[in-house]
Amino acid sequence: MEQSKLDRINELSRLARERELTKAERAEREALRKAYLAEWRESTIAVLENTWLVTPDGKKHKLPKRGEH
Repeated sequence: MEQSKLDRINELSRLARERELTKAERAEREALRKAYLAEWRESTIAVLENTWLVTPDGKKHKLPKRGEH
């Protein structure tokens, strides 16, 4: 996520502590938070899909997806 968007999320959070946000500000904050979480989930999944487990005998196994064993 662009730094300017992260800065805006932080600014809106700071404003929310100081005063009540307007309806437009609340909507903007919610949209930015959703976008941030979507990007975070995407990058976390990419990391986990490229994670390998190494057993004590040296064999490599891909990290199983949740529910797979």
